[in-house]
Formats: sequence, structure tokens, C-alpha cells
Amino acid sequence: MPTSPGQPEGDLSPELAQAEALRTAVGTFVRQVRSKDAVPAGQAAVLGHLARAGDLSITALAELEGVRHQSMARTVGLLAEQGMVATAVDERDRRRVSVQLLDQGARRLGEERLRRATVIATATAAALTLEERRVAERIPEVLRKIGGSIA
Repeated sequence: MPTSPGQPEGDLSPELAQAEALRTAVGTFVRQVRSKDAVPAGQAAVLGHLARAGDLSITALAELEGVRHQSMARTVGLLAEQGMVATAVDERDRRRVSVQLLDQGARRLGEERLRRATVIATATAAALTLEERRVAERIPEVLRKIGGSIA
């Protein structure tokens, strides 16, 4: 198994080696699926946050994505130009801008999610045996359990 840069070869316990292999595989898988995206990752992330949480401020979106306010304002501006979101200035605090997901944005997000699912389904059918597909059916729950136990 390749190690991370700066990680001595063979210096990992079996548990850490397994965790590193899982981290690497999940990261590679996500990058490969996203390479087929039609919507830029940053824009898709904003649409996803709005779909899950409802209206959010640009500041809240920037915090969720770990980017600067100016970068998020630019992303929101691009989405607004495409008719996917609407912005509104808060009457009580004119510095606060709220972002709302519009029907066009919700449709585009749905299309992107379907595109990703189709890419995964097609690759699964082409690359996996029946037994492997049965194992793959359990992967989402296993990952939810792992994620749910991360403190």
C-alpha cells in the first residue's frame, strides 16, 4: 500500500493501514465521480447546503465550505446570474445577505445528483461481479456508521 508523503513505509499499524487505504479509496472514488460533474464543485456544494438547510447567509455558506466571504460572494453571484439562487439584504442588518435556492437551482442540483448516481450505477454494473455488488450494497451504511462515530 502506498503511504502518504512523509509517512515511513511500513510504519503504520494494521488498523491505521486499513484506515489509510479506506481514506485513499474514498478520496479517489469521489474525485473520479466528480470529474463527470457538469456543475462546478463549489457551486454544487452551495446548492446542496441550501437544499438541506434552507436559506443561509453568505457568511454561513463561507463557513460551511471553509472559504473566505469574498470567495463565497463570488460563487453566489455566479449562481444568481444563472437564476439558481436569489439574494436578499437583511433589513435589520444591511451587511447580511441571505441566499435562497430557486426552482432552477433545485432542478440543476437534482440533475447533478442523478448524473452522479448514473455514473456510479454504470461503473458498478460494468466493473463488479454479482458478489461484489452485494458487498457494495452495504458500503453506504458502513460509511454512515464510521462517520457517525467520528468525534
